[in-house]
Amino acid sequence: MAKNIVIFGEVLWDIFPDNDKKLGGAPFNVAWHLKAFGANPLLISRIGADDLGLAIQTKMQAWQMTLAGLQIDEIHPTGIVKVTLEKGQPQYEITADCAYDFIDSQQFPSLGADFWLYHGSLALRNAVSQGSFRVLQQQADQIFFDVNLRQPWWTAAMINSALAASQYVKLNTEELTLLTPEFASIDLAINYLLSQDSLQQVILTTGEAGASLYTQGDRQQISPQKNTPVVDTVGAGDAFCSVCLLGLTSDWPPSLTLERAQVFASAVVGIRGAVSEDPHFYQPFIQAWRL
Repeated sequence: MAKNIVIFGEVLWDIFPDNDKKLGGAPFNVAWHLKAFGANPLLISRIGADDLGLAIQTKMQAWQMTLAGLQIDEIHPTGIVKVTLEKGQPQYEITADCAYDFIDSQQFPSLGADFWLYHGSLALRNAVSQGSFRVLQQQADQIFFDVNLRQPWWTAAMINSALAASQYVKLNTEELTLLTPEFASIDLAINYLLSQDSLQQVILTTGEAGASLYTQGDRQQISPQKNTPVVDTVGAGDAFCSVCLLGLTSDWPPSLTLERAQVFASAVVGIRGAVSEDPHFYQPFIQAWRL
């Protein structure tokens, strides 16, 4: 892959009702998938000096992910999220004041030039990490914003500021409605987003209905195969996003990127949690896509 990818934001543990723990955090999930697909993303995040943080380091090393951007916090704990499933849909109870809220720009490694920046919204909830993010934002060549609205950890001002600096954005229909309540239709809301100076592409995921990719004057749509086995939908959007980012940085045609992103997201809903620690899970995609 020719382009450098910097991933900014949270790494944490998703804790399920039976106390089973799975690696999580949208930025981490995207970085994990990209590494499996042969990219070498730099994850900039922060973990606690605790057992959960040590376990994250061990998992990343086993996956051959670089730890250069992973900071250790001696005060704040590694992030956790309690996940409950209601009719197959995940509900999240997100702990406040975790290590990823205090990402320090003074501890950034060398970033190089012309890098793509991927980020979500959760790690922008705290002024410390938000300030560090601004440093990256000013240096990035291209920005991909994965909107992840988790109540009560966002404000319209924060999201709109991030949108205004992004070239690419991914969100779902519920998030689109929350951000653009003044518009009576999806098309009007999308047109409004694309009217902003920097934004080139909007990817809208619609759950079981699939996803659409919008650019100025164009829309492409993809639907999942019927009867897709579902264990849970945790991380499905992150899986979709990872392939979109892979496609953008590999210069795939938009229609091909959309198709591959949908296929991979459909596979991820068939496993528990957001990522697979089994390299064989990724092999069919690597072979089919000739990565």
